[in-house]
Amino acid sequence: MAKSKEILRGAEIFIRALKDEGVKHLFGYPGGAVLHIYDELYKQEDVEHILVRHEQGAVHAADGYARATGLPGVVLVTSGPGATNTITGIATAYMDSIPLVVFTGQVPTHLIGNDAFQEVDAIGITRPCVKHNFLVKDVRDLASTMKRAFYVATTGRPGPVVVDIPKDITADSCEYEYPDTVDMRSYRPVVRGHPGQIKRAASLILSAKKPMIYAGGGVILSNASEVLIAFTRLLGYPITNTLMGLGGYPATDKQFIGMLGMHGTYEANMAMHNCDVLIAIGARFDDRVTGDLEQFCPYAKIVQIDIDPSSIAKNVPVDIPIVGDVKHVLTDLTALIKASREKPDAESLKIWWDQIKEWQSINCLKFDRSTEVIKPQYVIEKLYELTKGEAYVTSDVGQHQMWAAQFYKFDKPRRWINSGGLGTMGFGLPAAMGVKLAFPNDIVACITGEASLVMCIQELSTCLQYGLPVKVINLNNRYMGMVRQWQEFFYAGRYSHSYMEAIPDFVKLAESFGHTGMRIEKTADVEAALKEALAMEDKLVLMDFITDQTENVYPMIASGKGQHEMHLAPERELA
Repeated sequence: MAKSKEILRGAEIFIRALKDEGVKHLFGYPGGAVLHIYDELYKQEDVEHILVRHEQGAVHAADGYARATGLPGVVLVTSGPGATNTITGIATAYMDSIPLVVFTGQVPTHLIGNDAFQEVDAIGITRPCVKHNFLVKDVRDLASTMKRAFYVATTGRPGPVVVDIPKDITADSCEYEYPDTVDMRSYRPVVRGHPGQIKRAASLILSAKKPMIYAGGGVILSNASEVLIAFTRLLGYPITNTLMGLGGYPATDKQFIGMLGMHGTYEANMAMHNCDVLIAIGARFDDRVTGDLEQFCPYAKIVQIDIDPSSIAKNVPVDIPIVGDVKHVLTDLTALIKASREKPDAESLKIWWDQIKEWQSINCLKFDRSTEVIKPQYVIEKLYELTKGEAYVTSDVGQHQMWAAQFYKFDKPRRWINSGGLGTMGFGLPAAMGVKLAFPNDIVACITGEASLVMCIQELSTCLQYGLPVKVINLNNRYMGMVRQWQEFFYAGRYSHSYMEAIPDFVKLAESFGHTGMRIEKTADVEAALKEALAMEDKLVLMDFITDQTENVYPMIASGKGQHEMHLAPERELA
């Protein structure tokens, strides 16, 4: 049913459709191919446009907004270099299943294929890293295409969708009709799990002697955290989260045994390796989780729940696959277990928990807090204490990301905002902008490193323009830290191009953008500096913590090794 019958130009249709879709923020950067749309943006106030300083920053900001809110992030850029500059951000969102709708301008339809000024094949370029993409060839298709783009981006396994709009389409006119619903015969995601498979899974889960729950980002995307908590507590089983799943289950809960994977806890990885029933919920068995596939969970029968059928048994064979939305499947599974006469084997479960507690006693994350030189873990530990675990935390990629995941205990979903699958340096600052726009009254902290921070440093200007007082925690060890760590472990200490030899003065840099900068060099000053920065609620504060250059992330599973073959810190290494 149509909502109106007005005759509108394509640019007007674009704005009206955004309003009808409920879009409040649009991240973008203008250019010739989208000037008709920008002219219409000028005439209205319902959709706030955020002018970034680089198109990559626009996509990362929209991505951060989407991860924190669960709503689709929306981007508008021009053709040619505007479109190509979005690719890293689109691929970042694609790898982590984040709902985005990215609108790219295009040269007029009659010039497509002529190598016109600022022409690029946005559809061809983005095809490998989007959930779907559209080229609008008729203004009468614009509104319905936008409706389908939002529908595809936000349903099933979420992901980015690109809509390429030629300039003449934004100038042409037609009747405006925005559909109420979408029916795409070729796209109908399965939401409810198969009852027979759920029944089989319940039976296997209740028969476990050494069970393990392995929950990933799908729990958060499905808004299934509360259901997961109920399911886990009903069973009394240990649970681990992936990097993308942190916050899906409370990190301070006694059943949570830490993150798993390459830099996961000793107890989580050992429990995974030795379990007899593995319940994989919204997780895709990423290589950073599994380690050597030949040695992965060698004793376990596996249940896998995922809305994307292509993700099930893609990397690891599973015994009971269940295709469906995690929230729906877990709800049905929990009800079936509650109604069952069979209960978990209490005696076996106690023995299993005793073993896990023995692994936990190793205290694999312990570090030295007494040194004068700042340990990066200490900074994050203090940030957690001072924010009481309530902050939204974005990160870039590298050692600082892993320390943030290990030492900031996320008890709520959508508080941990990071690039997992693609591992994108430069993500943290623009993502924090998006989160702060969504939650202006909450603390938003960007944990970064000096190599990552400079990649999108220009967005400090955007933060000033729109009054986004995020707190930037720069763990500055004067190296590309994770690269240096790998070079130390696997390349005999040959630090090839990992040392940052021309690092800016971050205090002066922050001040040049109109913000506050702080340099902290001693452990004794860390807490006071964080308190001072957090007290400046209306200012962006860039805290440059000069940290121990030699500190490494432990535990670590080397490439090609199994989950039980972890490197611990030298003083904690087992005989």
